[in-house]
Formats: sequence, structure tokens, C-alpha cells
Amino acid sequence: MPRYAFTVFSKPVAGQEQEYNRWYGEQHLGDVLKVPGFVAAQRFKLAQPDPVAPAQYLAIYQIESDNLQQTMTALQERAGTKDMPLSPALDVQGVKAFIYEAITDLRRS
Repeated sequence: MPRYAFTVFSKPVAGQEQEYNRWYGEQHLGDVLKVPGFVAAQRFKLAQPDPVAPAQYLAIYQIESDNLQQTMTALQERAGTKDMPLSPALDVQGVKAFIYEAITDLRRS
């Protein structure tokens, strides 16, 4: 089955970082993982300030799907509904998302 990494760069609304992190960690990751095809999720914070970084926060979702379009459509249909509420602490205009298809197996040391 094809595997993908869905990368989402985002940031909180000014002054809302604590609420943004609470919502993202306690609610949003779980909501996304309920979408068929999404199998794992992890968040990251920029380790060092960098003016060219796309955002301060990064979420990486692992997707396993024979129909990527169907998986992403299901995600989009849930976003902003009771099944996947969006927090007002999320700067929606600053969100940047990209999908990468795996071309090698995961390697570990």
C-alpha cells in the first residue's frame, strides 16, 4: 500500500500559543487520526529561530492509502465540523500543507 507523509506547517494566533498547543495536542491530532488512511501523527516545534522557516510548528502525519484523493477528501470534509473542530487559536491563513509519497522504506540506525 502506498505510504505518504502529510506535512502541515502552522502557527498560533498572537497571544494564543497555550490554547493552540492544547487544542492541537489534545484534540486535533486525534481527530485527524480518525480519518481512514491516517495512521500516525507527531508534532514538532522549531528548535532554533529562523526567519525563513515556513512556521514555528510542524505536524507530520503518516498516511497509508490506496486512494490518496479519497483520504484527503475525507479530511477536508471533516475540517471545521463537529468531527474536527478548528480552534480560533489557529492562524488559518498561515497554514501550509504538503504531501510527500514515500520512495524508500523507513530506516533506523
